[in-house]
Amino acid sequence: MGEQIRRVREAHNMTQPDVCGRAGIDVATYSRIEGGHASPLLDTLIRIADAMGVPLTELVK
Repeated sequence: MGEQIRRVREAHNMTQPDVCGRAGIDVATYSRIEGGHASPLLDTLIRIADAMGVPLTELVK
């Protein structure tokens, strides 16, 4: 899942700090999610999707 989140972020020309600032998530936590070292809660996934301006389903393909 982390790899897909990274692909979507990069496709939208966003940096990790961009997403984190909009989603209210700590950069270290977000980095662990993208790296596959942490599994995000549904609420966190929704906040990430909203921050990127994509539907949640785009992150969990």
